[in-house]
Amino acid sequence: MMREILEKVQRGEMTIAQAEELLRGREVADMGFATLDLDREKRSGFPEVVFCSGKPDEYLVSIFCRLREEEGRAFGTRADRRQYELVKSEIPEAEYDPISRILKVEKDKKPQTGLVAVVSGGTADIPVAEEAAQTAEYFGCNVARIYDVGVSGIHRLLSRTETIREASCVVAVAGMEGALASVVGGLVRNPVIAVPTSVGYGANLGGISALLSMINSCANGVAVVNIDNGYGAGYMATQINRLAAGADSPRREQEGGKV
Repeated sequence: MMREILEKVQRGEMTIAQAEELLRGREVADMGFATLDLDREKRSGFPEVVFCSGKPDEYLVSIFCRLREEEGRAFGTRADRRQYELVKSEIPEAEYDPISRILKVEKDKKPQTGLVAVVSGGTADIPVAEEAAQTAEYFGCNVARIYDVGVSGIHRLLSRTETIREASCVVAVAGMEGALASVVGGLVRNPVIAVPTSVGYGANLGGISALLSMINSCANGVAVVNIDNGYGAGYMATQINRLAAGADSPRREQEGGKV
């Protein structure tokens, strides 16, 4: 919305005074039950994202409608199909992916830049891997998906190392003992974001064993996010990818955003 206002001023379709009135007080939207942070993208480079799980139906729909109205788009994680149907009844262009559980409304897709590799240990890890991959794509990254290449058949991973090494960073998603992150960390020069999943038998302890393995990795350049936190990994991967591509530099923005 802010960009649209500025473009109208540039074209002479709106006066500076009119634009100032529209932009004043847009930092937050107080909805009573929620206070939307409309200034977040300007401050951090990323708009506010909705955590859908547990939200009352009326609140969730109202938040999505308000974000669509203010920002032209909205992105939510951990949604279920029922929540999607509720949002879609008000916003027909809403999209939902049942694997990643991402619910989104897109206005204009961002041009994709750089490359993030998302690697999963097993097929059961794909829901978390897809949350990371689709988060990075929504925020403008090219994503290479390399799934089901865990260490129990390490030749599968080694056959894809060329693609993995081309990425600005790698998101390594694994449950069980979480060894994938250490192996990937030993193969690449760029940062590895490890995501432990709750996939595994009893001694996996709901992802605790994978988390501890990843935190104690002997490979350098491995950082760890919380259990099943694909969104957090996708967000961080986008930050790294933008910096690597020169797309998130204040100086470049001052020079017109040329990369």
